[in-house]
Amino acid sequence: MRTNDLHIELPASKSISNRWLVLNHIMGTRSSGGGQHKGLPFMLRHLSDADDTQLMSALLAQLRHGTSNLFYCHNAGSVARFMLALLAITPGQWLLTGDDRLKQRPMLPLINCLRSMGCNIQCLDNEGYLPLNITGYIPQYRMAEIDPNESSQYVSAMMLIGCLLPNGLTLTLTDRAASRPYIEMTRALLTQAGIKNSVTPNRRVYRVEALPSTLQHRQQVVTIEPDWSSASYIYAAACLVPGLRIRMPGLSYSQSVQGDRVVKDLFAQLGVTTQELRSPYRTNTRSITIVASGMHPDAFEYNFIDCPDLLPAVLVTCAALGMKARLRGIKNLRIKESDRINALKTELEKMGATITQTTTEVRLAPAKLTPGAPINTHEDHRIAMSFGVLTLLFPELIIENPEQVSKSFPDFWRQLDHIRHAAQELTH
Repeated sequence: MRTNDLHIELPASKSISNRWLVLNHIMGTRSSGGGQHKGLPFMLRHLSDADDTQLMSALLAQLRHGTSNLFYCHNAGSVARFMLALLAITPGQWLLTGDDRLKQRPMLPLINCLRSMGCNIQCLDNEGYLPLNITGYIPQYRMAEIDPNESSQYVSAMMLIGCLLPNGLTLTLTDRAASRPYIEMTRALLTQAGIKNSVTPNRRVYRVEALPSTLQHRQQVVTIEPDWSSASYIYAAACLVPGLRIRMPGLSYSQSVQGDRVVKDLFAQLGVTTQELRSPYRTNTRSITIVASGMHPDAFEYNFIDCPDLLPAVLVTCAALGMKARLRGIKNLRIKESDRINALKTELEKMGATITQTTTEVRLAPAKLTPGAPINTHEDHRIAMSFGVLTLLFPELIIENPEQVSKSFPDFWRQLDHIRHAAQELTH
C-alpha cells in the first residue's frame, strides 16, 4: 500500500446501522420471550454516529423501556417509516410524529399496507401523513401488497417486521420500487441475522419467515461498513483536485451490500479511477483509493432511479466542471429532506448555472460557476455537503447552516479541510 495517500475517514452507513438497530431490537425482544428485555443479540461495532442513527437508537430504547408513548422522528423519513411498522405490531397506544417537513413526506402506502393486515392507524391531520395515532396489534395475516413507487423504505419497513408475524410475511410489490438496491440491502441483512427470506425472480414478491417463539441468546459481533453515499462527496472533491490520491479505509466495493457503491462507476465517467486494496495484515480489511485524471467528457447522462442520494454530488460536480448533463429518475428527490431538485436548481443558478427540469429529468447547460450569494442548504444535509465541496474551488463561498451535515456525516467539514490542505500542498 502507498503511504502518501490522503486518508479520509467516512462515517458508517446509517442505512445499514438503522436496519441493524431494528433487527437487534426485534430479535432481542424475541430472545427474551417477549417479556422484560434482558439483552441484545448483536454487538454492533462502528455504528453510525449520524443524527438519524442516534435517533433510531433512542426511539427503540424508549420503546423497550416504555418511557413514553410519543415517538418524535424530527425529519428522519426512514426512522419514521421503520418505527411506524414496528409500533403498528407492538401492543399499546402510540403517537408517531415529527417536524413540519416530515409531516409533508408521504406515508400512505405503508399505512394502507399495515391497515390491510388489520393494524389500527389513524391519521390525525392529513390522510397519509404524520402525525399518527397507532393502536398496536399483532396481525395474523401473512399476505400483503404495497406500492413501493415513492419509497423503498415502505418495503424495507415491512420486511424488517415480517419475522415477528406469527406466520411470517409474503409481500407483493404492485409497482417498480424506487431505490430498489435498498430493498436488496435489507434482504442481505436479514440473511446475516439468520432470518430466512426469499424473493421471486421478477423481484415482485418477497417472503420473510417467522422467527421461532424463542431464540437462543447468543451475542454476535456485527461491524457496520463505511457509507458509500457519503463517499460521493469525496469523489466529487477528487474531481476538483486532480492528481490528489485519496484513500477511504474500510470501504469496499466488492464486499459491500450498499447499492450506492455504483458511485464508483458514475465518477469513472468523470475521470476518477478507483482501486480497491486489501490489507496485507488483515484479510478482511479493505480500502478504496481514488484519484482524478482531470480529464472528463463534455456531457454526462445517467438514470438515478436506483441511487437518488448520489444525484446532488454528481450534479454539482458536473456544474463545477462546466459540463452538460442530463440526469433522469428524479421524481422521488422531491420528497426527501427537501425538494432536492428545486434546491439544487435554486442554489446552482445563484452561481451562474442554467438548469431546466421536468417531472422526470433535470438538464444542466455548460456554464462557468462563480461564487455569489450564500448557499441556502434548505435544511438538507446532502445539499450542504454537495455545495460544501465547491469551497475547494471557491474558499469565499458561504454555506449557511453547515451543521445540517450531522444527519449523515458529522465529521464532513473536518474531512473536507484535510482535502483542502492536501490540495494546497499538491499545488506548491
